[in-house]
Amino acid sequence: MKTYVVFLPMLDAEKSKLHRPEHLAYLEEQAAQGHIFAKGPFVDGSGGMVIYKAKSMEDVEMRVKNDPYVQTGARSYEIREWAMN
Repeated sequence: MKTYVVFLPMLDAEKSKLHRPEHLAYLEEQAAQGHIFAKGPFVDGSGGMVIYKAKSMEDVEMRVKNDPYVQTGARSYEIREWAMN
C-alpha cells in the first residue's frame, strides 16, 4: 500500500458547515475499512487534510471524489503521494 496526502482547501464555509456530518461519517467509514491513516482540520480554518493508504492514485481519487465535501463543492482537493519515513 502507498500513502497519499489529500489536502481539502475550503471553497465554501457555509457548505462545509452544512455537510460536515456527512463528511465525518464518510471518513469514519473509510477509516473502518482501513483506508485512512490520519485526518483532521487545519487550525486556521482554511480546510483540512486526510492521509489515505491505497494501492494507487486512481483509488485515492475515487475515494476523494466520493467525499461529500468534494461532491457538494464545499472543498476542492489536491492529492500527493507521500514517502512516509
